[in-house]
Amino acid sequence: MKYNFDEIVDRRNTDSYKWDSCEQGVLPMWVADMDFRTAPCIVEALQKRVAHGIFGYTKVPESYYDSVVNWFKNRHGWNNLQKEWILYTSGVVPAISVVIKAFTQPGDQVIVQTPVYNCFFSSIRNNGCEIVENKLLYKDQTYTMDFEDLERKVANPKAKLLLLCNPHNPAGRVWTREELIRLGDICIRHDVLVVSDEIHCEFVNPGYKYVPFASISEEMQHHSITCNAPSKAFNTAGLQIANIISDNPDYRQKIDRAININEVCDVNPFGVIALQAAYTDEGAEWLRQLNDYLCSNYNYLKNYFEQEIPQFPVIKLEGTYLAWVDCSVVLAKRTNGSSLSHCGLDAPHLSIEDYLLKHQQVLVNDGSMYGDDHFIRINLACPRQRLEEGMKRIVEGLKELS
Repeated sequence: MKYNFDEIVDRRNTDSYKWDSCEQGVLPMWVADMDFRTAPCIVEALQKRVAHGIFGYTKVPESYYDSVVNWFKNRHGWNNLQKEWILYTSGVVPAISVVIKAFTQPGDQVIVQTPVYNCFFSSIRNNGCEIVENKLLYKDQTYTMDFEDLERKVANPKAKLLLLCNPHNPAGRVWTREELIRLGDICIRHDVLVVSDEIHCEFVNPGYKYVPFASISEEMQHHSITCNAPSKAFNTAGLQIANIISDNPDYRQKIDRAININEVCDVNPFGVIALQAAYTDEGAEWLRQLNDYLCSNYNYLKNYFEQEIPQFPVIKLEGTYLAWVDCSVVLAKRTNGSSLSHCGLDAPHLSIEDYLLKHQQVLVNDGSMYGDDHFIRINLACPRQRLEEGMKRIVEGLKELS
């Protein structure tokens, strides 16, 4: 079956966080939420469940765990994954928060590899812990890990956890097996637990391969906790389901306790049904076609920027559907004292995001929320017609700034 990702779906006035949080006329290309209908197999499964008409408390069935295990074994080579290792909760961010609560005390250090997903910062702060940055190295329009700096950071006795983003949001890296092994060896040597957020694992461009961190070896498996969900891949974030995976029963007991303390132990029936419908052959085929479409969108954006504004490099996108654009040329003008008063960016608190929203009516994410204000993040997961309009607005605004 051929799926139509060019269909324009009107999401205004549906209480969409992405669309109804901004004014009419603004084109939202910010939060990681796709503008595509989810896979038909999911819609059909949900319609069947709705027809039942009763939506009481949900008992997660054995078939749910079987779906997770079979998907990651067959699709991603996590061959020894066991259903007993899986704890469900309402989302990956709550999952990360409960893991931090379970394994740290206020004042402990949690390491993040910046620029990185903004909710990592709030999850760490909310648990009273100290954020420690192991900054990624930026060169030739891509990022690599700074292993020497990582070794220094994890050697601190206060360091308890490292939050790994695999694939990485917003840097677009799909970490190689070799990179993950080196990171794991360093953390194991210093008894720092790796917490791997793998929510973007289904979005991988040709030539790259997602490797579940815990699948690399038993040693990596024993010293890590994996958080994943179908929500990004199948655009079902509102259905509130995610998994925390650990082979260590003592770890699971601590996590389960934290889940109940945070009261994120109950999930809704639609999330449970949707995951099982997604993790099927039909879901996999829909996902294959979606990935092809997203890769084409990325190539369109990259070529458009190279032709129109080459001074704004687009970072190489190996995975996710989030383009990361280098806007250093604008920040350099302000730093060097060049006047940007004609576009309203002389005030230190004004960002590129502010400017594009005000003058071009397009909403992107400013890099400052991820730890680097020299960049903007653009959501590519929309029909091509919408992407083309967004690119016109963004490029026109960036031309004015530069």
